[in-house]
Amino acid sequence: MFAKPLAAAAAALLLTGAAFAQDSIIVQSTTSTANSGLYDYLLPIFQDKTGITVNVVAVGTGQAIKNAENCDGDVLLVHARPAEEKFVAAGYGTVRIDLMYNDFVIVGPEADPAGVGGMEDVQAALQKIAGTGALFASRGDDSGTHKKERALWSDAGIDPTTASGDWYRETGSGMGATLNTGIGMGAYVLTDRATWISFANKQDYTVQVQGDADMFNQYGVIPVSPDKCPSVKVEAAQTFADWLVSAEGQAAIAGYKVADQQLFFPNAPQN
Repeated sequence: MFAKPLAAAAAALLLTGAAFAQDSIIVQSTTSTANSGLYDYLLPIFQDKTGITVNVVAVGTGQAIKNAENCDGDVLLVHARPAEEKFVAAGYGTVRIDLMYNDFVIVGPEADPAGVGGMEDVQAALQKIAGTGALFASRGDDSGTHKKERALWSDAGIDPTTASGDWYRETGSGMGATLNTGIGMGAYVLTDRATWISFANKQDYTVQVQGDADMFNQYGVIPVSPDKCPSVKVEAAQTFADWLVSAEGQAAIAGYKVADQQLFFPNAPQN
């Protein structure tokens, strides 16, 4: 005589679980947005407004894209535009939208062994670093930062991997770990400015090279396509992407500061 009530209770639990699952999404994201504290600031605002929980997987851009291609996420938020456009062109993303930007900088020790302090021309600075054999620590992890670094070296006419293990050191790690490693060995490091502002272990390091237009750092947001990944939570993912690029979401991004410094500058197109 308990079969029907038990069956009804089980069905209710399944429905509750399904509803709960639809109220949570996975964002495959670059580490810089997580390490800077941006998500800790933004996500409670979004959750309070929508009831949707956002779970962030923070890895390098290359790995984030691979994870999204494996259908292990509902939204992709990274900073390597050519790779993002390739992701959409291959059908894995519905659309790519500019979200926000900041810039890259090269940080180094106060001693500045390559004499690049105050330079704006990033290619000239890299040529000086390579020419003097001063240590340079690279993420070496196919992240958005690593992709940018490789492009800058290429524009400078240098293949630093020929000096791998000598003055060019590849950590295979995230931005925070690479900064710690670089500082420990006295090496120059390319980092996004948001991570650097938020980074606690600066010691005697300062920004040595900045201001070149080639160091612009654009972030994009892409809902994962249900055509490739049928398990994607389309409605919740689109709600999150729409909120990020809305006037409210853009204002929230602009309002996030560390040490009175704005870390990200919203630039989503507004209708």
